[in-house]
Amino acid sequence: MAELDLAEFARSVVADTQATADAEGTTTPEAFTRRVLEDLEQAGVVSNTFTAYHKMHGHEVHGYGIGDSGESLDLFITDFQLDPLGTKLTKAQTLTSFRRLLVFVQRCRDGLQQHIDESFDVYDMCEAVEKALTEVRRIRLFLLSNRACTANEVPVSEFDGLPVTHEVWDLARLHRHATSGALGEPIVVPFKPPLPCVSAPSSEEDHSVVLAVVPGQMLAELYAEYGTRLLELNVRSFLQTRGAVNRGIRETLLNAPGRFLAYNNGITATASQVEFVTGPDGEPSHIAAVHGLQIVNGGQTTASLHHALSRDKADLSHVRVQMKLTEVAPQRLAEIVPKISEYSNTQNRVTQVDFSSNHDYHVDMQRITRSLWAPAVDGSGQETHWFYERVRGQYTDELAKARTPARQRQFKKLNPTKQKFTKADLAKFVHSWNQLPYHVSRGAQKNFVEFMLNVDKLPPRVDIQYCQRVIAMAILFKAVDRVAGIHEAGSHKSLVTTYTVARLSLATGRRLDLDRIWREQGISVVLEAALHDLCPRVMGAVLKPDEGNHVGEWAKKAACWDAVSRVPWKTPRDLAVELSDHALDDAALAGGDGGEEGGGEEVALISVDEWYAIERWAKETRNLEPWQRQLAQFVARRLELEEEVPETHAIQALHARSEALRLGFNPGM
Repeated sequence: MAELDLAEFARSVVADTQATADAEGTTTPEAFTRRVLEDLEQAGVVSNTFTAYHKMHGHEVHGYGIGDSGESLDLFITDFQLDPLGTKLTKAQTLTSFRRLLVFVQRCRDGLQQHIDESFDVYDMCEAVEKALTEVRRIRLFLLSNRACTANEVPVSEFDGLPVTHEVWDLARLHRHATSGALGEPIVVPFKPPLPCVSAPSSEEDHSVVLAVVPGQMLAELYAEYGTRLLELNVRSFLQTRGAVNRGIRETLLNAPGRFLAYNNGITATASQVEFVTGPDGEPSHIAAVHGLQIVNGGQTTASLHHALSRDKADLSHVRVQMKLTEVAPQRLAEIVPKISEYSNTQNRVTQVDFSSNHDYHVDMQRITRSLWAPAVDGSGQETHWFYERVRGQYTDELAKARTPARQRQFKKLNPTKQKFTKADLAKFVHSWNQLPYHVSRGAQKNFVEFMLNVDKLPPRVDIQYCQRVIAMAILFKAVDRVAGIHEAGSHKSLVTTYTVARLSLATGRRLDLDRIWREQGISVVLEAALHDLCPRVMGAVLKPDEGNHVGEWAKKAACWDAVSRVPWKTPRDLAVELSDHALDDAALAGGDGGEEGGGEEVALISVDEWYAIERWAKETRNLEPWQRQLAQFVARRLELEEEVPETHAIQALHARSEALRLGFNPGM
């Protein structure tokens, strides 16, 4: 496969970053930081990241993050140059950058927050860092640069007893992953001493299987170090201890660790290469190292081990876990791994949705969007594509295939970088429209998992109109993002954007004319004016948590959406004129079925009479939106006929009922 050379890649990064900065009204270092953090988050390297710039004598920082497990505090510093090929990032500069980050950590510990205005993004960052230092088990410092770095690995250091690791994401590393199609670097695990194993002979040349028993402590520590990167081929999320399987695992680990091997089904793992120690018969007897380790079944077991070790302080020294390890030829991974996971899973069914790139939904999205021409609206007459990146790196690969500069310019003209969107982007656009902003706020990876589970439950019909409407959602999201930037949402802009889109969708009953947005490749002047009125109101609710004191954590909760949904705002009259007559049906709302489990059951617990009463009250008082009144009547009729209420409608009906109760509706009258 052709690869974009390093120089062209460097120029592309600068051009894309400048375009993003201009569109969002921000600086190029911030735009570059966000770009890299989104990539790292999608790869499972980091999570819960926020950009916030602060510089004083001795320290500098561009952002921070707290790992999902609460184990690590991540700090980021950025080196962005408009001429990245002109100079290299030296070892001295690298060490200076890491030192400035660590000074920032020290000053946060010593009360830097007290000297910063509460209204600034940096205040939240200092508060979060100071609090994290009392809870995390390690600190990770990241240097993000679009220059090539000459430094070798920076050794681990220490801060107040916490280990401090250093990661450099420079031009070469970013290029390597952009052209490889996968961001996560292969996980290499050495076994010292080598792990005894039993080889299972195979007549197949593209894979081989060995059986082994792994120390539970080792698996827990692997998860602590690599997190969800271990599970990239099995994206089921760990649900803490809510499910019966996880509770059982935890109870065994705490009360009968020596029986874990007997009680637990173990893990199924794959590797691109396994280093063996052979016995006298020439057959593998021990595993010396594993390259490209992935756990495709047993993610809950692995995460539960880590949870028991870190949260419960469990003694795992007597815990053993059986492992079936399959060495798979790299070119056959996409074909073989899904089958291994599907056929071996006995605890929780894993469907093809977990291997999303080859899911029919994404294959259809790519097939249609590649031949779908967006209308020319700039007067040039040149139609363009919205490039859907089903597999990471596709855009770069296609650009590389256009070998001459002239052909690459033509490719970019027909496929502008600002019209490229990924699977994670798609999930963000659709979930925002479907009024699930708290899922979006939980990060790209978790949101995408929820999206795919919902698509699997309520598969949309992916046709030309569907793709056009999804792209319209993208255009709307980007427009709202620009508005949020104008209103100085700062490091919380992504949260404000998704909540503003959701609140707009709620207020209009999903009746915004997406088809018009597609035709015009933009939003109307009337809609933009409405957004400028709505966005600051939403921002007020999102940035003032009712629960806890950290905006990022507050935005992940359904309670935040409840608060935002109650923000007083009605559709302006001139915007109401532009709305469609009907809301989009469920087939156009991919992923809209999984916002709050059990909505249909909860709706059924409310009497038919009360739903009709809500409709009458809303009609008399005009306190609810017309679509909410119609929804109450719809639910009443479905229940009267003893028919199931679709989850999507049930969730919105419950929101409408809550709004009615808040505004004075009395069910007893």
